[in-house]
Amino acid sequence: MTTSVDMLPPLQGVRVVDLTRVLSGPFCSMLLGDMGAEVIKIESPSGDPVRGQGHHKNGFSWYFAGFNRNKKSVVLDLYSDEGRSDLARLIKTADVLVENFRPGVLAKMGFSQERLDELNPRLVVASVNGFGSKGPYTDRPAFDFIAQAMSGFMSVNGPEGEAPLRAAQPVTDLVAGLYTAFGVVSALHGRNRDGRGQAVETSMVNGVLSMMAYLASEHFVTGENPQRTGNDHPLVAPYGLYDTADGQIAIAPSNDQVLQRLLTEIGLAELLEDPRFDSNAKRFERRDELHGILDAALASDTQENWIIRLNRAGVPTGKIQTLKDVFDDPQIKAQEMSIDVPHGDRGDVRMLGFPVKLSRTPCEVRLPAPELGEHTEEVLSALRDG
Repeated sequence: MTTSVDMLPPLQGVRVVDLTRVLSGPFCSMLLGDMGAEVIKIESPSGDPVRGQGHHKNGFSWYFAGFNRNKKSVVLDLYSDEGRSDLARLIKTADVLVENFRPGVLAKMGFSQERLDELNPRLVVASVNGFGSKGPYTDRPAFDFIAQAMSGFMSVNGPEGEAPLRAAQPVTDLVAGLYTAFGVVSALHGRNRDGRGQAVETSMVNGVLSMMAYLASEHFVTGENPQRTGNDHPLVAPYGLYDTADGQIAIAPSNDQVLQRLLTEIGLAELLEDPRFDSNAKRFERRDELHGILDAALASDTQENWIIRLNRAGVPTGKIQTLKDVFDDPQIKAQEMSIDVPHGDRGDVRMLGFPVKLSRTPCEVRLPAPELGEHTEEVLSALRDG
């Protein structure tokens, strides 16, 4: 059966040489692979460290599997002349090179930007690192926890008066990987115009800092550090978690129109006329008092009933769900946000699904996460024969 051109994945025909390991880079290259790129994951003889991390089933890390689908694994010893020679040959055939070494390491291995330009002037070279390649922190090692701390991200999370909080998920790794993939696709589009590659760089600190949104805007205006507000909104009140007869619900009335709907539905329509609460500034100032008034009104019905009633009234409302709750949720199931991927003798591996939905060429798992070096002979023999 022949696949028509208009049904090919958007990055079909793009070859990515992936020198990354652990998380930020592999997340980037997985996203490119999900969109159809051929991703050749270069691993040392000992393999990506994540192969040994997380819970294993049938001798396999599901953590590794969840970030390395749609890739081929090629083992190269980049400390050897033969390994570097094979990498140079691969680079000549590639459209994209992705790396997450500290700045300068790739050049010390013999692959400076000048050398890469000589090998392949059409190559897009994508680098993801901790702090960026300019500035006094360039040579520092970086992990997600350090990036969360130094980007200001932790400083705005948690209740006021308590210790700053890290996000449980490795948000700085994931944001940096996402931005790197976006940069790669943008650079490839630019190459379509002039035929030239370019360098793309993102960092963990810059990535999460760019998502400070109104927190940064308010700081620029006032010169003050944002007050930590826990589950309450730093600019709007009421907004947060509220008690019902049998559990908490999250309510997000982001403007006066939505707030009016909320107050009407819970029997407090007159509250907006109360001189204590007739502006957002006043409500924010009396946030704790207002919170108690809403809790008392919401105690008249159950969590599930309020979720139905308030959403029907046009008020964004939900409950805090555990991951088990999430993956049992009919909406998440309808969106196929968990998928079971066959991994040969390893059995099926459950992993997160595709967050981007394309109508004509939807993402698919063409290759499960590879065994270490599974495609070494296939890829290198094609190079040498060519």
